[in-house]
Amino acid sequence: MSGPSHDPALYRPRDVVPIRRALVSVSDKTGLTRLAAALAAAGVEIVSTGSTAKTIAASGVPVTEVAEVTGYPESLDGRVRTLHPAIHSGLLADLRLESHERELAEQGIAPFELVVSNLYPFVETIRAGVTGDEAVEQIDIGGPAMVRASAKNHANVAIVTSPDQYLLVEEALAAGGTSLLQRRELAAEAFAHTAGYDAAVAEWFATSPFDQPGTSPDQARTLSSQGDATPATAAPTSTFASSTAAAGTATPATADAASTVPEHIEFSGTLKQVLRYGENSHQSAALYLREDGRGIAQAEQLHGKGMSYNNFVDADAALRAAFDFDEPAVAIIKHANPCGIAVAARVGDPIASAHRRAHDCDPVSAFGGVIAANRVVTLEAAEAIKDIFTEVVVAPGFEPEALALLSTKKNLRLLQLPADYAREATEVKQVSGGLLTQSVDTHFAPFDEWTLAAGEPADEATRADLEFAWRAVRAVKSNGILLAHAGASVGVGMGQVNRVDSCHLAVTRAGERAAGSVAASDAFFPFADGLEVLLAAGVRAVVQPGGSVRDAEVIAAANAAGVTMYFTGERHFFH
Repeated sequence: MSGPSHDPALYRPRDVVPIRRALVSVSDKTGLTRLAAALAAAGVEIVSTGSTAKTIAASGVPVTEVAEVTGYPESLDGRVRTLHPAIHSGLLADLRLESHERELAEQGIAPFELVVSNLYPFVETIRAGVTGDEAVEQIDIGGPAMVRASAKNHANVAIVTSPDQYLLVEEALAAGGTSLLQRRELAAEAFAHTAGYDAAVAEWFATSPFDQPGTSPDQARTLSSQGDATPATAAPTSTFASSTAAAGTATPATADAASTVPEHIEFSGTLKQVLRYGENSHQSAALYLREDGRGIAQAEQLHGKGMSYNNFVDADAALRAAFDFDEPAVAIIKHANPCGIAVAARVGDPIASAHRRAHDCDPVSAFGGVIAANRVVTLEAAEAIKDIFTEVVVAPGFEPEALALLSTKKNLRLLQLPADYAREATEVKQVSGGLLTQSVDTHFAPFDEWTLAAGEPADEATRADLEFAWRAVRAVKSNGILLAHAGASVGVGMGQVNRVDSCHLAVTRAGERAAGSVAASDAFFPFADGLEVLLAAGVRAVVQPGGSVRDAEVIAAANAAGVTMYFTGERHFFH
């Protein structure tokens, strides 16, 4: 249904709009009292609700309760406050039209020129593990309605949705009002704000356990554990598509997929920064933040020049590799591929040890790389890193001495992960005309489930190396081959169009270290030729998925060389 049609000739030009009356209703009270004081000092009438009004009044600033405007008290435990014609007529009246101005006057309703509103903390609430009813109560209704109404009517109303925009309001008060350009930009941010909020709510409804009516929180969690819910790991995670929401309809390929994949997904993000360029200097690029995100995009930059597009891509790949291990681990990435992955040796500083062993895998490629650690970076690790040209170091934190030392390198970017950093449950990739989603590859078949396909059973040390290699190869772009020894990669072959070339690359990079190492292949060997390259280099044991029509040929080659080989029954393609 379309809106009413008006003759363009009826619209009166309106650029700068003085702020005389403001509607303020916020969940985040950051900077509220300062803003209220600035509005009051400029003679602006403030209308407010609930706890917002109490906070303003407590600061000594005059405030009018919404109930005084509507003549109707807040009701239903606060669910109904601003949903009233006396409020929304003041938000939606287009004062460029004499008819709207006249109608407001007849009804005795005053317009608003400013709305300050941010929404209930829905994402923060669901992260706390609440029940369904508790989560539902944090779904804002009146807030989005006010925000969207004000954004639609940006010709007359400025909508502010973040404390970061309060300075703009103060500047507008000093300048005599908001400009049309300012109001339009604020409207765009407001629609993105509500789009992200709605996306988070939609995802929660699509993926979270539901509470049976009348159940207690403990009963609801029991129902969830019994399998009445759609697994959260199977559902798409909200991400960004430009700066507004987009939806798509999924067509599940199987009945099982239909039970775990939502029919609609929404994507929204807020612009964090415009990047200098993309992968190449002729490409534009920007970084957007998901409202529910807690990954590399939310990391705090502690030092160094601005991050580039490639820096973000490589840093995220490094996190994928390092955080795949429970032990202290370091990954060094170049062009989204690992040139070294290692866990700590059993003695010494864990992160310094892991970094040294990862760097030794391929020191040439590590030059200009990106380093990720899954533990706090220590001074000893920093002392080793500072002498190696490195683009980015990302970690959960830095010892003060380590931060001070690394900060002497002006071109080194230091990123600290958010305290609640968590790996994504779902990956989303854009393809022409649509989007692909999949659950993240976090499955790891334990050694006890592997099948001995050739040679003698692995001893304890060989088993540990095979497990390390099988986990680390998941970070290698397919076709991927990784050689390892004593919990560290010693050679990596990646991204080739055939597995034989990847085997050649891995043993070439490993050099003499290939002898006595173990090898992991992310997918089966279609022929024995790739395996034979590894055997000729002296690899002592191999782990691979198996499943080739020529498995017998590959097994025969391993047996002939007296090499242990295990099948896992799973592959780890990574494109």
